[in-house]
Amino acid sequence: MNDLYQYIREVELKRDEIEDFGIYPYNLKSVSSFYKLELHPKVTFIIGENGSGKSTLLEAIAVAFGFNPEGGTRNFNFSTETTHSSLHNHLRLVKGVVKPKDGFFLRAESFYNVSTDIDRMDRENPGPRLIDSYGGVSLHKMSHGESFMALMMNRFGTAGLYILDEPEAALSPKRQMAMLSRLHELVKGGSQFIISTHSPIIMSYPESVIYSVDDDYKKLEYEDTDHYQITKRFLNDTDSMLNILMDEV
Repeated sequence: MNDLYQYIREVELKRDEIEDFGIYPYNLKSVSSFYKLELHPKVTFIIGENGSGKSTLLEAIAVAFGFNPEGGTRNFNFSTETTHSSLHNHLRLVKGVVKPKDGFFLRAESFYNVSTDIDRMDRENPGPRLIDSYGGVSLHKMSHGESFMALMMNRFGTAGLYILDEPEAALSPKRQMAMLSRLHELVKGGSQFIISTHSPIIMSYPESVIYSVDDDYKKLEYEDTDHYQITKRFLNDTDSMLNILMDEV
């Protein structure tokens, strides 16, 4: 995808509008060190330690683009609790010359609420069932991992913008590899992904860029990430790593 045709080219924080970087969410590492991010036309990974604020940034990008803060497509407008920050008001999105034909914001923590709203809309609205776009079976009747794979296999389409917050929370390693295969199909069909993840399997996707919040959004090569190095060391020398960890207790 040419960068002029990618759906979001850059995200910039309008720092002059922030009155106090000492208060939430502006005191988070993901915000206080954020200036501008050039997104990859195919896949952009945002990585960092727990508590760095990756989810807050991803949520703000999604809301600034027009997605529901709790997730779903841009047509979802339910709200179980207003907990999203005001950060989206201070982001500038540089968009390409075309709009995505599809899109979805996945939040692992609120996907249950998305599933509930799909069921509610199908009960209340006559006509074609919304759930048929997700595989035809209520997502509540599947495991978390099964429902996410049903979403990705059935609801995600080509030429879409997909913002995924820690999708590995629902997926076994085998399913994470299946996700990579499906992600590649969608990328070849003109889709763009922005993904926050801890998974060394998912972030291995080659046609991507990896930004580390912990390193002030420095671009990292896959094999230079802590996720790759720590996992590799643990698997290659499990006994020694366990001895170190057990001795520290």
